[in-house]
Amino acid sequence: MARVIILESLFNKMDMMKKVLLLFILSGFVLTSWINPSIEGHLFSADEKEANSIIYLDAASFKDKVFNYETNKEWNYNGKVPAILDFYADWCGPCKQLSPVLEELQKEYGGKIQIYKINTDKQKELAATFGIRSLPTIVFIPMEGEPQAAMGFRPKNDLETMIAEILKVEK
Repeated sequence: MARVIILESLFNKMDMMKKVLLLFILSGFVLTSWINPSIEGHLFSADEKEANSIIYLDAASFKDKVFNYETNKEWNYNGKVPAILDFYADWCGPCKQLSPVLEELQKEYGGKIQIYKINTDKQKELAATFGIRSLPTIVFIPMEGEPQAAMGFRPKNDLETMIAEILKVEK
C-alpha cells in the first residue's frame, strides 16, 4: 500500500510529458511479457539451445568444448555428440555460401551433432594451431577416432554423406 501511495505522489508531481513517457515504457514491459513467452521462463535450456543452434568458439571455449591442445598431446574430443568445425572468415565467399547450409544441418540433426564455427580472422591462434590455410575448412569430429577435414565449399548432400560416413549419424 505504501508503494502505491509513493508512486501516486510521484506521478502527481510529474508534468504531462513525463507521465506519457512513463506509461509508454510501462506498457512496453507489460506487452513484451505478454507477447514474448520466453520472459515467463519458456526459454530453451542450455542443452536444448546448443542442440538447435551453431556455437561460435574462441580459443578458451574451443579448449573447453572440443579439445584442450595445451594440456593434451594426443587427440581427445571433449564433446557429448559428434561435431563439425567450420573454420571461416567473414570476407570469404565460399564461407558465406556454406553458412546457411550448416545452419540447416544443425536444425535438421538437432541434438545428434553440434556444429561449431571458428572465425580465423579473430581466432588466429586456433587457425595457426590447426594449420588452417584454406577457407572454409570443415573438420568432422566423430566420437571415436581421428577428425577428418575437407577444404572448400561442399553442397548439402555431400555434407550429409560425410556426416553419415564419418560421424556415423543419421537424421
